[in-house]
Amino acid sequence: MKTFLQMFLLVASALCANAAAPPPNVIVIFCDDLGYADIGPFGCKAYATPHLDRMAKEGRKFTNFHVSQAVCSASRTALLTGCYNNRVGIHGALGPGSRIGIHTNEITMAEVFKQKGYATGMAGKWHLGHHPQFLPVRHGFDEYYGLPYSNDMWPHHPEAKKGSYPTLPLIEGEKVIDADVTPADQPALTTAYTERAVRFIERNKSRPFFFYLAHTMPHVPLFVSDKFKGKSGAGLFGDVIQEIDWSVGQVLGALKKHGLDDNTLVIFTSDNGPWLSYGNHAGSAGPLREGKGTAWEGGTRVPCVMRWPGKLAAGTSSDAMLMTIDLLPTFAKLIGAELPKHKIDGLDVWPLITGAAGAKNPHDAYWSYYAQNELQAVFSGDGRWKLQLPHTYRTLAGRVGGKNGAPTRYENVKIEQPQLHDLQNDIGEKTDVAAANPAIVERLLKSAETARAELGDSLTKQQGAGVREPGRLPDAQK
Repeated sequence: MKTFLQMFLLVASALCANAAAPPPNVIVIFCDDLGYADIGPFGCKAYATPHLDRMAKEGRKFTNFHVSQAVCSASRTALLTGCYNNRVGIHGALGPGSRIGIHTNEITMAEVFKQKGYATGMAGKWHLGHHPQFLPVRHGFDEYYGLPYSNDMWPHHPEAKKGSYPTLPLIEGEKVIDADVTPADQPALTTAYTERAVRFIERNKSRPFFFYLAHTMPHVPLFVSDKFKGKSGAGLFGDVIQEIDWSVGQVLGALKKHGLDDNTLVIFTSDNGPWLSYGNHAGSAGPLREGKGTAWEGGTRVPCVMRWPGKLAAGTSSDAMLMTIDLLPTFAKLIGAELPKHKIDGLDVWPLITGAAGAKNPHDAYWSYYAQNELQAVFSGDGRWKLQLPHTYRTLAGRVGGKNGAPTRYENVKIEQPQLHDLQNDIGEKTDVAAANPAIVERLLKSAETARAELGDSLTKQQGAGVREPGRLPDAQK
């Protein structure tokens, strides 16, 4: 029998342990069209990114981190729902004429955090539907400030036909606070989003919180505030990235100021690779092939840095394959929240994130779709092998992109037969090794059939049994 003193000490010890481990705060910083090689930790030398360099030095770099699809709405949907975007009926980039968006029944990352009493906030680009029923405050976020879709979906776009776009709105909560965001307004966006994040941290410093900072930049058209204009020495694109780097510094500074450093996980990444046709207004995929709008590595593999002092080993790097769909279930496990009752695609990858001994990716494979539900590639779960399936993709074919906001036209190229790439030894996807590895090709082709049965594939005209409908306005056609 335990004595009263022993029992008292056990209870006291448990209480102290609980008091010493409050629920972690989480901040996700999601850039738009930031390329793999656009920041210092991933090899950029053209301009300085000191705050991201510091974040990598104090945290962990992930060199094989992917989005599910290399385009705006699709990528953001996957991040926030833990599902392949086509499972929940969102494809491509929803425009201002769209009548669909995220369904009320889907569970977002913010709603997972709300289960455990978190404060939740967002600033920046949403792009999961712009009508009130689709906006962030209807899907788990306590507050929202930002643009409902891409900043080039406006009347000032030089490539747009006259009258093809309405004015671009700035929204707070569900209210349009500026019905016509102009070229004179956009330079303030990065700073405004950052200030919202810093104020949110200050207001919620005494309770657990989740904040989603989704920068509009460096999506074209590029804009930068006066405090960074002309300062990078690398043109407008460099100036824009330096302002994003400053934003990261402001967020990290707010955490330090309020004593939250050691209990906050900060993740910095991008929604897809660079929009290469824009040339000097686009970033770089570095050693990777192609960019945004393709299932090549330059489209889906993005820079990722995570920082949580004491939990993630400082100055380390991981080449384990991860995908944005895995973040929601990983956060749920971290905070003890329940997963959605419906099917999701992501899995808890915390052991891989921390670099636990013997940790392996729990996925047998990852699927890479593009366009209107085209299954274009399949990855092995360990990230070494990638099978490019027959499809047509866009490319500059070695030509230089445009200048100063004007794009160069892509051309289309068709892959006629499946191509296998050994990403461990050929990150640039230059050599097809299918003939030498028939067993691996067969295994990935079987995974492709599983994907088609579950999510469909317009290239082979298959319907998926596991696909759910998006949210629709009453007059929206199926």
